[in-house]
Amino acid sequence: MISAGDFRNGITIELDNNIYQIIEFQHVKPGKGAAFVRTKLKNIKSGGVIEKTFRPTEKCPQARIDRKDMQYLYSDGDLFHFMDVESYEQIGLDEASVGDSLKFVKENEMVKVCSHNGNVFAIEPPLFVELQITDTEPGFKGDTATGATKPAVVETGATVYVPLFVDQDDVIKIDTRTGEYLSRV
Repeated sequence: MISAGDFRNGITIELDNNIYQIIEFQHVKPGKGAAFVRTKLKNIKSGGVIEKTFRPTEKCPQARIDRKDMQYLYSDGDLFHFMDVESYEQIGLDEASVGDSLKFVKENEMVKVCSHNGNVFAIEPPLFVELQITDTEPGFKGDTATGATKPAVVETGATVYVPLFVDQDDVIKIDTRTGEYLSRV
């Protein structure tokens, strides 16, 4: 159990038979009346965000989230297959569970599989990946005072906006949280 006075960003709690992660919290002490904690909570299964206020003495059960390193093997159309590298156990997840979290992940790369009570709800890709550009237009010299960019398709099929000097077959580093180009490798 965790009291509302001890809330911090990133903590997961169980509330109304759902699991929420605290995105924002604020301790409010109005001039008149009792203090309270204003929070923004994200439902980790559906992705919806709600706002809720708590008294600082209210207690909520803290949810235990298991994060396990697994290797992404392949996709066979409607299922994505992962393998536990310690026990060699394989699991298959549907597209609803995976979402678009694998758009920058190549086959045979390591990811974190997040689950609660054995139910997988999210895939966390590595923070940074290096991918080869398979298709992009040549950059044109000229009005580039504003840091112009162009779309490029990487080997996983995702589109990233890159500077004009980046060419086809270059290997680039991408931040998977934002999907932004970081540098050439």
